Amino acid sequence: MTGQPPIVDLDTWQKARDELLVREKAHTREGDALAAARRRLPMVEFDGTVEVVGADGPVPFLDLFQGRDELVVYKHMWWDGAPHQGQCEGCTQVPWHFDNPAYLNARGVSWAVLTTGPWDEVAPFVEFMGYSSPWYSVRGIDGPAGGEMGYVTSYLRDGDRTFLTYSTTGRGCERLNGSLALLDNTVRGRGEQWEDHPEGWPQRRPPGWFWRTDADGNPSWGEDSRPAAQWTRPGATPVTTLGRHGHCH
Repeated sequence: MTGQPPIVDLDTWQKARDELLVREKAHTREGDALAAARRRLPMVEFDGTVEVVGADGPVPFLDLFQGRDELVVYKHMWWDGAPHQGQCEGCTQVPWHFDNPAYLNARGVSWAVLTTGPWDEVAPFVEFMGYSSPWYSVRGIDGPAGGEMGYVTSYLRDGDRTFLTYSTTGRGCERLNGSLALLDNTVRGRGEQWEDHPEGWPQRRPPGWFWRTDADGNPSWGEDSRPAAQWTRPGATPVTTLGRHGHCH
């Protein structure tokens, strides 16, 4: 098999591992410093009485805090009118990997998923996926409560006042995807083109190439694909179209 690390004895491996550990610890400490800087960002006050739509109908954004002082949300993109298999494969990763906020709640932080999809489309999708976290439609609502999707966003509450404190998108959302973190610990990595791989490693593919699969489990972004997690759901049958029209927002 091509594309393998050199074979050495355990002592040699341990020496190389210890050298890498020095860099890993420095990386961790730099991450701690960045987290400290996030805590020192200024914040933006916004109207917490704006209504979002969830399982119990319209509620003020303040209700998403569930009486706690802090709230973290993921803003899930939506394809209007698309069937379940046509919904965003990238956004599917976040609520699938993080659907039980028990430890956030214990720390005094609530969790919710927001989307621009209309609630009559969102509700059956949430049921199909088996999500237990609260979802809300923020259709037609500007930021900071709504706005652009594809972000992990943090808020603070002080009585009836609400504040935006932090937001990140793109690879900043990866911290909610444990699968990517584990793949980064493997010898093949994610198998994506942007990664630095030794010469001779298997051919790399575009980012997210394995986020969708066909009914046989083969990575595919074709009309016969679903976001990989959907194949675990009852009633997930083979498909022949993504049913997408317009754009994802």
